[in-house]
Amino acid sequence: MSYETVLVWMLSLNREYSQAEYDTAYQLCKLCFPGDWKYEFKNPDSFRMLMTQLLPVLMMRHRRVPRARWQDHVTQTGKHWIEHLQSDQPGRQRQPCIGYQLTYCNSLCGMAVTQGLPAQVVNIGLGIKQMKVEPKGITIPLYLESLSHKLTQLEISNIVNNPDEIILKRLCIMLALKDSYIKAIGQPVGFDYSRLEFDMVARTAKGDGLPLNGWEFRIFTAKLGVARGTILKSEDYECVCAYYRGTPTDPPSIVIQTKTQEIENWVQFINIDQLMTVSNKLAA
Repeated sequence: MSYETVLVWMLSLNREYSQAEYDTAYQLCKLCFPGDWKYEFKNPDSFRMLMTQLLPVLMMRHRRVPRARWQDHVTQTGKHWIEHLQSDQPGRQRQPCIGYQLTYCNSLCGMAVTQGLPAQVVNIGLGIKQMKVEPKGITIPLYLESLSHKLTQLEISNIVNNPDEIILKRLCIMLALKDSYIKAIGQPVGFDYSRLEFDMVARTAKGDGLPLNGWEFRIFTAKLGVARGTILKSEDYECVCAYYRGTPTDPPSIVIQTKTQEIENWVQFINIDQLMTVSNKLAA
């Protein structure tokens, strides 16, 4: 699996949403993914979930594949992959399957995508962590201490003894790294984060003490301008895309990308307005 086959779509919830926009997203999700969708207009998490769920539909529309020509599959571990339905045109080559993983964090919704065989494409995950402390108002050292059970001693040693801003950034990267891998392998909530160890100095990654051979982790920062009422806020997120390259003899790779041009080669950013502009075409 080459680097070029991995893409990330990021949707910025850059402003408040209206009931009409919620209703549009809700009806589209019911139509494109039949199931028991709960209607909760006043719940921001519900809107985040609906908008995130529409990302694969938007992607397939972008590829000019009608909704009737693809089918969404789910593995026993909850990993999703898309199958192109057989074309009626004789001699047309069958398209590769598309694996994707969805996640969201506050104002940022994301989807990591790759393509190939069904058994390969499900090995992809996306971790997103906003650079802020929770609950609001506590100090960064206390925030680190509250999450220390998710880290190994080596990881903690690579984070502490730095200015608060660096501590917060490294902590968020570490949590996003672990989230991306846990989601890539389809592990449920409750997975012990301390079983994973990422050494950002030596650029190594281990699970249960063994190297995560064949895995690549791409780290980047997303900076958003978000309107909340009449106030415009700046929000920073540490993001990690994890995927298995299908090369078990290769050591794990950790890549930090900071140049805009590098990131734009495989990460696409959109916002609420851009999705809503094409919403009437998504179910076609």
